[in-house]
Amino acid sequence: MKLRSQLFAVKPVEVLLAEMEGEHRLRRVLGPVSLTALGVGAIIGAGIFVLTGFAAHDEAGPGLILSFVVAGIGCALAALCYAEFASMVPVAGSAYTYAYATLGELLAWIIGWDLVLEYGVASSAVAHGWSEYCLSFLNLFGVTLPERWTNTPIDIQQATNVWFTTGDYCNLPAALIVLFITAVLIVGIRESAGFNAGMVILKVLVVLLVIALGAGYVRTENWHPFLPFGWGGVMRGASYVFFAYIGFDSVSTHAEEARNPRRDVPIGIVASLALCTVLYISVAAVLTGMVPYTEINIEAPVAAAFASRGLRVAEFFISLGAVVGITSVLLVLLLSQARVLLAMARDGLIPREFFAAVHPRFRTPHKATILTGVMVAFVAALFPLRFLAKLVNIGTLLAFVIVCAAVWVMRRTNPQVPRPFRTPLVPLVPILGMAMNFALMCSLGWENWVRLVVWLLIGLGIYFLYGRKRSTMALQRAAASR
Repeated sequence: MKLRSQLFAVKPVEVLLAEMEGEHRLRRVLGPVSLTALGVGAIIGAGIFVLTGFAAHDEAGPGLILSFVVAGIGCALAALCYAEFASMVPVAGSAYTYAYATLGELLAWIIGWDLVLEYGVASSAVAHGWSEYCLSFLNLFGVTLPERWTNTPIDIQQATNVWFTTGDYCNLPAALIVLFITAVLIVGIRESAGFNAGMVILKVLVVLLVIALGAGYVRTENWHPFLPFGWGGVMRGASYVFFAYIGFDSVSTHAEEARNPRRDVPIGIVASLALCTVLYISVAAVLTGMVPYTEINIEAPVAAAFASRGLRVAEFFISLGAVVGITSVLLVLLLSQARVLLAMARDGLIPREFFAAVHPRFRTPHKATILTGVMVAFVAALFPLRFLAKLVNIGTLLAFVIVCAAVWVMRRTNPQVPRPFRTPLVPLVPILGMAMNFALMCSLGWENWVRLVVWLLIGLGIYFLYGRKRSTMALQRAAASR
């Protein structure tokens, strides 16, 4: 009975808000524009520049347009739930914090551990995308790097899932960009946000260039048949390009650094998702209209589509935009990872002395940022992109399902807490959000479920061996009972 009471004990909202005060709080410097830019910075990147090729070629064909619509609707339902929580509880931690306040310590740990997987592995996958586009950009100028230093030493066969060695040393560009971004993040959130804003402006301009210029080369016959793989292909495509939407939820991890979090964070979440959804659907329509889906280049689909029309100048700007765009995605993902670890450390579930340490000058969680950067660089240098990408989507979808459930629970358990932003049509919106995101989870292969279960079992082992005994709430209850 005692164990059960701890596993499902919730963290009062008053305690969460009190933790924002004192020496461990983060600096409030972000406004709605900066938060929206962080969201756009995390969303537009490897998804739109890389994954659209595979999804259209192998999964959905021209139906990729509908895949983005389906994935966007699932994200929109979750975003409305995220926005309510972020306005209620403007502290670091995102879905982990929300689960702790509604569903209890055990489920909070599960979702926190899941977010570690999401942000960490997504960062490694995005670093791979950056490396590929950087090499392509350098090739435009006749610059090539040795393959042994640009490929991973191990790979996996897509058909058989058998691992093999390649004879290469490591993906050095992927590791170096991670370490560079890590150094930027240690300096401070204000500098990181400004750096990100500049990159966001450039890549949005490039995406608009793709839409405006590419529209003139669209051939409607390339959209026939529109659903070559049927609605099943649309759903599989949606579950795959869901990776492209990862990022809007990262806005909520910066609620503690927002100047007016109760207003600005919901604006940042909803605005960034709405803007990027429109851009994604437009790019998918242009890409599948310019090139028959069977001929779309998988490695660099957007740049290759323009190259096939002899638009070399456009190819240059698209490759440049991809490099810059993916850089900003990596920045936001690494930024968010350290904030989740900070929130978990504050609760005693992981070592507080290390992960909750805030730099006395920069006011950033520098130790957690350094460890995250080193681990992500290591994984990006050694493991192949296809393996990393498969780990990300299912974890993110699970987080969205839990957040939707948590909003519904919170309305019943804490109706008195002020809600500057209220999710509309509760419980309909949370129920639809859970159903749609779970349906996308089911569209992923069984091997992704196995990987998720293995990761969660490892996390449960850490919780029961370390976190449960050192949980701040458990220690407080033990002290009160003496």
